[in-house]
Amino acid sequence: MKVAVFSSKPYDQDFLERANQGQHELVFHMPPLNRDTALLAQGCDAVCGFVNDNLDRDTLNQLAEHGVRLVALRCAGFNQVDLLAAAELGITVARVPEYSPHAVAEHALALILMLNRNLHRAYNRVRENDYSLNGLLGFDLVGKTVAVIGTGKIGQTFAQIMLGIGCRVVAYDPFPNSELTARGVDYLSLEAIWAQADIISLHCPLNDATHHLIDAQSIALMKDGVMIINTGRGALIDTKAAISALKQRKIGYMGLDVYEEEADIFFEDHSNHLLQDDVFARLMTFPNVVVTGHQAFFTHEALTAIARITLANITFFEQQKLDKVWLVNPPAPDPQPAGE
Repeated sequence: MKVAVFSSKPYDQDFLERANQGQHELVFHMPPLNRDTALLAQGCDAVCGFVNDNLDRDTLNQLAEHGVRLVALRCAGFNQVDLLAAAELGITVARVPEYSPHAVAEHALALILMLNRNLHRAYNRVRENDYSLNGLLGFDLVGKTVAVIGTGKIGQTFAQIMLGIGCRVVAYDPFPNSELTARGVDYLSLEAIWAQADIISLHCPLNDATHHLIDAQSIALMKDGVMIINTGRGALIDTKAAISALKQRKIGYMGLDVYEEEADIFFEDHSNHLLQDDVFARLMTFPNVVVTGHQAFFTHEALTAIARITLANITFFEQQKLDKVWLVNPPAPDPQPAGE
């Protein structure tokens, strides 16, 4: 099959070509996929998209007109795709349901440690020949209550890491993980989670039920000085509400690998440009906030798995073995967040 690969960086090309081994004709495009760039898929049977591509109805209509029959996402999330429009147009949507849960879970831990022990501030001080410790005081993680929102593969892996450190782990998911309950993880209501957690880590997908799961109302129920970690999807957090809570010291620490308006910022070098997003600029002024540019997935093992599964989805689709393709089905109404 001829496949147009969008939002492609040199590392995408490297890993996808190694996994492809000449099976398919891959055409790499650096721009993201949207209604303005869909014409680049002319003559292709499939497109390969990423997390910040916009596959809305207009984009999918154009892809269908160009003869595209498959959208092969090289990510787990699919909130960027109008699934109902895809179904109406006869376009199959596939994804990578899991790649390396350890990559994301370990990055969440890294954010916790950096924030708690002020490693980002200590690093800069030492480089400036300043070895003072004022303002760098942290706390022991042992015995702290860590809440995991969404206990799919990533959430489960993160919970196991925190259990190993000696934390009390509580969780919320409409489908409790029996392996975690066997290890002593308590599943609680969200209200109980907000009231008890010292650290809250988000590992659920983004959908109508989870959009702005962390908002002014939920933050008001949390402990003073709570730490919030988000390696899931940016719009799980109402950023303006979080900024207000940071100013009031209600949120004591925030670690983000994702941001709800990241599509125009992340994955690109903007070092020679002025930051145009005023909300994001305000967020970056807080010394107790650490932001990484959607890199939690970025390990050798994860990129290898993503490329392998993406190419397998394309191959099985071409061979009409849809039972082996990781299909994305139209979403059913779900009032509760589930683990990713």
